[in-house]
Amino acid sequence: MRALLAPPAWIRTVVLALGLWTFAMPVMAQAGFDHGPWNRLLAAHVRWSPDGHASTVDYAGMQADRAALRRYLATLSAVRPEAFEAWPDKAQLAFLINAYNAWTVELILTGYPDIASIKDLGSLLRSPWRKAFIPLLGQTRSLDDIEHGLIRGSGRYRDPRIHFAVNCASIGCPALRPEAYVAERLDAQLDDQMRRFLSDRSRNGLSDGRLRVSPIFKWYREDFEQGFGGRDRLEDFLADHAAELGLDEAQTRTLREGVLPVRFGDYDWRLNDGRH
Repeated sequence: MRALLAPPAWIRTVVLALGLWTFAMPVMAQAGFDHGPWNRLLAAHVRWSPDGHASTVDYAGMQADRAALRRYLATLSAVRPEAFEAWPDKAQLAFLINAYNAWTVELILTGYPDIASIKDLGSLLRSPWRKAFIPLLGQTRSLDDIEHGLIRGSGRYRDPRIHFAVNCASIGCPALRPEAYVAERLDAQLDDQMRRFLSDRSRNGLSDGRLRVSPIFKWYREDFEQGFGGRDRLEDFLADHAAELGLDEAQTRTLREGVLPVRFGDYDWRLNDGRH
């Protein structure tokens, strides 16, 4: 079992300062969680690209607002597991996606501006996604723990659209949305993320008689199959979104029939800060 690391001192300090706030958690279990501080940071420092398919992050601006980011992270850390379990599934999923994205930004800020990729924050022995540095729901977790354990591994949410929402701070990743995810609009937000990503011809679309798609569909193929998306084959999932992929009726039919080859493109791990 992986040894748990002590939360950073700043987390402990802010959580103690928010002690009275935690006593309100039974009420918040009914009312939901306030992601307003994260929403304000995103609105201030994340911008859609001109075509609306990707976004860029002003990490220098996030760095200037790091105290506000850390206050938000501390409120995430203050949520008790029993309170989280009392929330509806959509409130839980919005919380976990926001937590993943916010802690990813915090991780980037530990090295910014002297990094060109999130991978620069890892090592030969441990990827940045496996660093246990996140105090969340009673344990010290890694980004992998949130995505693959709490979200994918729980068996509770079973929604392939999560792969268009969690952001790895890279150009190849679906966009960091310039607003927080919230339970009451989660389905619409996830649908919009999926549409924007699939419509990006630099990552998904026909090329030389083949359907070239992001390697996300290779890495998480089982999530787009085996019931996650209500389909048994990746080709059927993609065919269901033929309009976003730019496929006509004949091309969609050949995709479903297995005649149109599906190939996986490259992934751009450069930082999504617009410097490139």
